Amino acid sequence: MKPVTALIVILSAVMSAAAHADTSDRFAMGGWIEKFQPAIDQANATGELFRIRGHCQSNCTLFLGVRNVCVERSARLLFHAGHGRGPNRHVINSGSTQRMLNAYNAKLRQYVTANGYLEKLEFSTISGARIIDEFGYKECPRGG
Repeated sequence: MKPVTALIVILSAVMSAAAHADTSDRFAMGGWIEKFQPAIDQANATGELFRIRGHCQSNCTLFLGVRNVCVERSARLLFHAGHGRGPNRHVINSGSTQRMLNAYNAKLRQYVTANGYLEKLEFSTISGARIIDEFGYKECPRGG
Protein backbone atom coordinates (compact mmCIF):
# COMPACT_ATOMS: atom_id res chain seq x y z
CA MET A 1 0.00 0.00 0.00
CA LYS A 2 1.32 3.43 -0.90
CA PRO A 3 2.01 5.81 2.01
CA VAL A 4 -0.66 8.29 0.87
CA THR A 5 -3.25 5.52 0.53
CA ALA A 6 -2.32 4.16 3.97
CA LEU A 7 -2.71 7.63 5.49
CA ILE A 8 -6.16 8.01 3.92
CA VAL A 9 -7.23 4.62 5.30
CA ILE A 10 -5.98 5.55 8.79
CA LEU A 11 -7.66 8.97 8.71
CA SER A 12 -10.92 7.37 7.55
CA ALA A 13 -10.83 4.94 10.45
CA VAL A 14 -10.12 7.71 12.96
CA MET A 15 -12.90 9.94 11.60
CA SER A 16 -15.31 7.01 11.53
CA ALA A 17 -14.55 6.16 15.16
CA ALA A 18 -15.05 9.79 16.20
CA ALA A 19 -18.35 9.90 14.33
CA HIS A 20 -19.59 6.90 16.31
CA ALA A 21 -18.46 8.15 19.71
CA ASP A 22 -21.03 7.73 22.44
CA THR A 23 -22.36 10.65 24.45
CA SER A 24 -23.87 11.29 27.85
CA ASP A 25 -27.12 12.48 26.24
CA ARG A 26 -29.31 9.49 27.10
CA PHE A 27 -27.90 9.36 30.64
CA ALA A 28 -28.29 13.08 31.42
CA MET A 29 -30.83 12.74 34.23
CA GLY A 30 -28.95 10.08 36.17
CA GLY A 31 -30.39 6.77 37.29
CA TRP A 32 -29.20 3.48 38.73
CA ILE A 33 -25.79 1.91 38.11
CA GLU A 34 -27.30 -0.93 36.04
CA LYS A 35 -28.14 1.64 33.38
CA PHE A 36 -24.61 3.10 33.34
CA GLN A 37 -22.20 0.22 33.81
CA PRO A 38 -22.76 -1.41 30.37
CA ALA A 39 -22.08 1.92 28.60
CA ILE A 40 -18.98 2.55 30.75
CA ASP A 41 -17.69 -0.96 30.08
CA GLN A 42 -18.36 -0.61 26.34
CA ALA A 43 -16.57 2.74 26.10
CA ASN A 44 -13.57 1.41 28.02
CA ALA A 45 -13.44 -1.80 25.95
CA THR A 46 -13.47 0.01 22.60
CA GLY A 47 -11.36 2.98 23.64
CA GLU A 48 -13.79 5.13 21.66
CA LEU A 49 -14.14 8.76 22.60
CA PHE A 50 -16.97 9.28 25.09
CA ARG A 51 -18.39 12.80 25.03
CA ILE A 52 -19.97 14.43 28.10
CA ARG A 53 -22.19 17.25 26.95
CA GLY A 54 -25.18 19.24 28.09
CA HIS A 55 -26.80 18.38 31.40
CA CYS A 56 -25.14 15.46 33.26
CA GLN A 57 -26.35 14.69 36.77
CA SER A 58 -25.77 12.08 39.41
CA ASN A 59 -24.51 8.75 38.03
CA CYS A 60 -23.96 10.46 34.67
CA THR A 61 -20.80 11.88 36.27
CA LEU A 62 -19.43 8.31 36.38
CA PHE A 63 -18.52 8.82 32.73
CA LEU A 64 -15.68 11.04 33.94
CA GLY A 65 -13.97 7.71 34.70
CA VAL A 66 -14.07 6.47 31.11
CA ARG A 67 -10.50 6.15 29.85
CA ASN A 68 -11.12 8.19 26.68
CA VAL A 69 -13.61 10.75 27.97
CA CYS A 70 -13.89 14.35 26.86
CA VAL A 71 -16.05 17.14 28.23
CA GLU A 72 -17.68 19.95 26.31
CA ARG A 73 -17.12 23.41 27.79
CA SER A 74 -20.87 24.04 27.80
CA ALA A 75 -21.63 20.88 29.82
CA ARG A 76 -23.07 21.15 33.35
CA LEU A 77 -22.22 18.33 35.75
CA LEU A 78 -24.34 17.94 38.88
CA PHE A 79 -22.93 16.02 41.85
CA HIS A 80 -24.54 14.59 45.00
CA ALA A 81 -24.05 11.71 47.42
CA GLY A 82 -25.06 8.23 46.38
CA HIS A 83 -28.29 7.05 47.99
CA GLY A 84 -30.41 3.98 48.51
CA ARG A 85 -33.57 2.87 46.73
CA GLY A 86 -37.21 2.71 47.72
CA PRO A 87 -37.64 3.53 51.41
CA ASN A 88 -33.89 4.30 51.59
CA ARG A 89 -34.03 6.80 48.72
CA HIS A 90 -33.23 9.65 51.10
CA VAL A 91 -30.47 7.78 52.91
CA ILE A 92 -26.88 8.34 51.78
CA ASN A 93 -25.23 5.11 50.66
CA SER A 94 -21.47 5.04 51.24
CA GLY A 95 -20.84 2.33 48.61
CA SER A 96 -22.60 4.29 45.86
CA THR A 97 -20.87 7.48 46.94
CA GLN A 98 -17.46 5.78 46.88
CA ARG A 99 -18.15 4.40 43.37
CA MET A 100 -18.69 7.97 42.17
CA LEU A 101 -15.55 9.23 43.90
CA ASN A 102 -13.52 6.41 42.35
CA ALA A 103 -14.59 7.54 38.87
CA TYR A 104 -13.12 11.04 39.30
CA ASN A 105 -9.50 12.03 38.83
CA ALA A 106 -7.52 13.01 41.95
CA LYS A 107 -8.02 16.78 41.56
CA LEU A 108 -11.79 16.53 41.15
CA ARG A 109 -12.09 13.91 43.90
CA GLN A 110 -10.21 16.20 46.30
CA TYR A 111 -12.37 19.20 45.34
CA VAL A 112 -15.77 17.50 45.70
CA THR A 113 -14.66 15.94 48.98
CA ALA A 114 -13.30 19.21 50.41
CA ASN A 115 -16.51 21.03 49.44
CA GLY A 116 -18.94 18.38 50.71
CA TYR A 117 -20.50 17.72 47.30
CA LEU A 118 -20.91 14.01 48.05
CA GLU A 119 -22.08 14.43 51.63
CA LYS A 120 -25.55 15.67 50.70
CA LEU A 121 -28.37 14.67 48.39
CA GLU A 122 -28.83 18.17 46.95
CA PHE A 123 -27.04 18.89 43.68
CA SER A 124 -23.83 20.89 43.41
CA THR A 125 -22.94 21.99 39.88
CA ILE A 126 -19.60 22.32 38.13
CA SER A 127 -19.40 23.65 34.58
CA GLY A 128 -17.70 21.73 31.82
CA ALA A 129 -15.26 24.63 31.44
CA ARG A 130 -14.15 24.23 35.08
CA ILE A 131 -13.94 20.44 34.71
CA ILE A 132 -11.51 21.04 31.82
CA ASP A 133 -9.57 24.06 33.09
CA GLU A 134 -9.30 23.30 36.81
CA PHE A 135 -9.49 19.54 37.00
CA GLY A 136 -7.59 18.56 33.86
CA TYR A 137 -10.19 16.67 31.85
CA LYS A 138 -9.82 16.62 28.08
CA GLU A 139 -11.91 19.10 26.11
CA CYS A 140 -13.99 17.55 23.35
CA PRO A 141 -13.03 18.32 19.78
CA ARG A 142 -15.41 20.73 18.10
CA GLY A 143 -18.03 19.49 15.69
CA GLY A 144 -18.96 16.24 17.41
